[in-house]
Amino acid sequence: MKMPDRMQIGEYTPKNEGRSKMADLFEGFKKEKDYLVCIDSDGCAMDTMDIKHFRCFGPCMILEWGLMPWAEKIQKRWNEINLYTTTRGINRFKGLEITLREVDENYKKIEELERLTDWLESANELSNESLIQYKKDHESNILEKALKWSEEVNRQVEKIPEHEKLPFQKVEEALKAIHQVADVAIVSSANQQAITREWQSQGLLQYTDILLSQNAGSKAYCIKRLLDQGYERNHVLMIGDARGDQEAAEANDVLYYPILVKREKESWNRILEEALYKFMEETYRGDYQEQMNREFENNLKKQ
Repeated sequence: MKMPDRMQIGEYTPKNEGRSKMADLFEGFKKEKDYLVCIDSDGCAMDTMDIKHFRCFGPCMILEWGLMPWAEKIQKRWNEINLYTTTRGINRFKGLEITLREVDENYKKIEELERLTDWLESANELSNESLIQYKKDHESNILEKALKWSEEVNRQVEKIPEHEKLPFQKVEEALKAIHQVADVAIVSSANQQAITREWQSQGLLQYTDILLSQNAGSKAYCIKRLLDQGYERNHVLMIGDARGDQEAAEANDVLYYPILVKREKESWNRILEEALYKFMEETYRGDYQEQMNREFENNLKKQ
């Protein structure tokens, strides 16, 4: 596929501008181009990850489990687990279990914690819908509390003003360029309604072809299903900001491009200036991929 001129790559106006081709999970999605780019949402394309954890995830957990006497320390630890260490971007329920185990050991007894672990280890997907189904045959107080917490998180996220939920700089420009030469899939573990609303409000859905959120399955599973469309593995790139994104790419032997924490504008700009060309020219795998992986790991360790 012929690449656009380097001076024009950020100026492309897609044929379906103003229209979204969102599919219901995988149904209806068909390969249209030889290349596929998968993009995470929170903390990667959208500058929404910190605010959601600061205002919604951590505080809702502290209230649900009555942890107010230790709120400051527990919130700090929640942020470390979910934002500023190698577990950044972990599924919300896995992050909940890790944090509650530390609470159980250091602050307050958490009843039935193993019941939550049993669900995490047995579920094919980790979402509110999956938990609701599991609870039908495995009723327990902690599962009810986990569902209440997650639903309240979603309600609080909806209350965040739209002007505070913005894409990182250079995201729209990069998406325009990417969608000119590749199919684009949002692959995220976030809530589907929140992703849809946030990307739509910023005019970004028009540069995507399918939205896969937490209820579609793990990111590795989503990429695997997309590969079933017939893409060559060297023609598939996952863009993400967390170890889980990298692992999902590696599990499917596809390429990975990191959005570096606290260097997001720089990362998206490098897609326009360099990485997209490496990808399209099929020189990404090898030395360049190794360089990206090193930068990603080193940057996470600095946080």
